[in-house]
Amino acid sequence: MGDVTADHSAPAHADFFTQLRRAPDVEAPELVAVDATDRLLLDEAAAELAAHPADVAVIDDSHGALTLGAGELHGATGVRVHQDLLLGELALAANAELTGRAGTYRSLPLGADLVRGARVVLAKAPKSLDALREIAEVVAAGADPGVTLYVGARVKHMTRAMNDVLGDCFTDVSATLARQKSRVLVARGPRPVAPSFPRCRAHDDLGVTLCAHGAAFAGNKVDRGTRALLAALPEAVPDAASAVDLGCGTGLLAVALATARPGLTVLATDQSAAAVVSATATVAANALAGRVAVTRDDAASAVPDASVDLVVCNPPFHLGVAVHAAAAERVFAAAGRVLRPGGELWCVYNSHLPHREALRRLVGPTRQVSRDPVFTVTAATKR
Repeated sequence: MGDVTADHSAPAHADFFTQLRRAPDVEAPELVAVDATDRLLLDEAAAELAAHPADVAVIDDSHGALTLGAGELHGATGVRVHQDLLLGELALAANAELTGRAGTYRSLPLGADLVRGARVVLAKAPKSLDALREIAEVVAAGADPGVTLYVGARVKHMTRAMNDVLGDCFTDVSATLARQKSRVLVARGPRPVAPSFPRCRAHDDLGVTLCAHGAAFAGNKVDRGTRALLAALPEAVPDAASAVDLGCGTGLLAVALATARPGLTVLATDQSAAAVVSATATVAANALAGRVAVTRDDAASAVPDASVDLVVCNPPFHLGVAVHAAAAERVFAAAGRVLRPGGELWCVYNSHLPHREALRRLVGPTRQVSRDPVFTVTAATKR
């Protein structure tokens, strides 16, 4: 990644961009639907978008600015888009209606159909290098040989390792000048490599095999928070008939519950597409395909009210790259809705976070199950 920065003035697309909203994602004064990275990506790719308007793919558009902006500002048609988060998909659909651009794009999984024949791919940089690697593998293998991949991010979140990951799949990787604290990596010359996802790993100490796609939280490792909650699960509502792993990630908690309790009905649900395909692979790897259902859903919206005995979760604390209490509180509220009276939410969170009051307010009386300097496990009982 280059070290040169420059403070260029961003072109004013205000008339279009100010129409966009985050809803149904969390709205707050400090959170935006369009950021400097969106604007820079569209500006850096402007010439290629104009030259190949029918051959455009977008990956991880936060709330629709890239997909809709490519059409509105640069004439792109039939844009194909993949968004890992369901809230991003829903926000894109809402913004398309709001701006009169409904029906101008197609949402697709991360795979060959998304990038087949694409000459321009716009991507918001994911949080992990594995997620970037999977994007690079998919684009290099499936797009047109003349494709240009643009990957944008805030400068503070970019590392030289990102160049190396892209360099494994492309012959030419360069960085643009920075603008408004954002920068774009530009990759050309695809050289396809064998796909490396999902990646599966046996955890003999837990008797579980975990499988993960690139964007799944913690990959195929077991993060310390989930391990702390896992240790407490034998005490969690022993007579439960139904359980939901809310924000299931790679599906470890769901698999552990189903393995330990053969009579339990288990649903693993997450709004992340990568989590859902990872959890599905984990369930299959542990021979539990008939025991654990996996769905992509936002805050368990498809689960009936007051229908579940036990909810387990390792809640998020980020909205994008911003730390925000609303990320976890949406999960707590969902658990409070789906739990039967007397049912319990068992969750783990960083010990310094003030989640106890939110749990009491959104679920019910909350007790501490375990605590160390890093993680706290609590059980909240539905009133």
